[in-house]
Amino acid sequence: MRSSPDSSVRPRRWPVALALALALPLAGCGAETDRPSSSPSASTAPAGGTATAPAADTRERLRVDGRTRQYLLHRPATGTGRPRPLVIAFHGRGADAAHLREQSRLEKAAGARGMLIAFPEGLAGGWGAGARATEQRPDPGVDVRFTEALIEHLVRTEGADPERVYVAGFSNGGSMALRMAAQRPGLLAGAASVSGQLPTGDAAVSPTGAIPVLIVYGADDPVRPLAGLPSPPPGPGEPILPTLSARASAQAFAAAGDAGEPVTTAEPGHDRTVWRLPGRAATVQLLVVHDAGHTWPGSAITPPDGFGRTSTAVDATATILDFFAAA
Repeated sequence: MRSSPDSSVRPRRWPVALALALALPLAGCGAETDRPSSSPSASTAPAGGTATAPAADTRERLRVDGRTRQYLLHRPATGTGRPRPLVIAFHGRGADAAHLREQSRLEKAAGARGMLIAFPEGLAGGWGAGARATEQRPDPGVDVRFTEALIEHLVRTEGADPERVYVAGFSNGGSMALRMAAQRPGLLAGAASVSGQLPTGDAAVSPTGAIPVLIVYGADDPVRPLAGLPSPPPGPGEPILPTLSARASAQAFAAAGDAGEPVTTAEPGHDRTVWRLPGRAATVQLLVVHDAGHTWPGSAITPPDGFGRTSTAVDATATILDFFAAA
């Protein structure tokens, strides 16, 4: 999110811990890397440096809050000599980082734009997208702190641009992206959610500042309906969180940013509603995709039974990256 003199979008104020992290090793955090022998070796470009190795995915480890967390990191093939945009992409519940990479192909599309992509692994296959403690996740803030530490680490070690950090996700991971946007708007330049809504009820997360947000949602989602899931059914494992509707989720971000009245237009394969944030070109947007279920529009993989259709009329990956570029 680029700042402008007349912008009412709150400028990002990086916490003191992050400022220290740019100069010193992270206290209480350690990092390790696995470089598969089948993949070309990748070099790390320091801030302001140039990467010379081919693009490669590596599995990395970062110790946060006394726990070792993992993530897949994709570095673009070449550097520009300048800090690079960073996208943190959260997988859906019951999936993993490799699945979202295949589902979205974000690493190919974003890598071609010179962006760093990190696919973190959730705890027990999911994310603490809401503010409610559960038996499986007694500390509901653990994933927020992990994401903050991951951003700090990648800014310090990989030359990520702290002014161009974005989050995205699918389903439960989409809700996690919205939580980060809601609670840490000063840390991010934008956020995108596919099939994910803001938690409500005793798990409620409320936006706290202006930030560009894009929500992409299937009109026929049978898993977490477009109209929201205020009373989710019981399920195995960690309880399913209640959520607002996709439109109410977008409206909450628009209200937090003092956006203008929404304008809805019909476009090929979807309806787009736009709230314009004052003082700049940034927006909050909701894309309702026709004939689409609980899926990533444009994905080439077959969704699980009961998740509905995957639209080919919208390329969610390209749409998200274009949105980030304009934020």
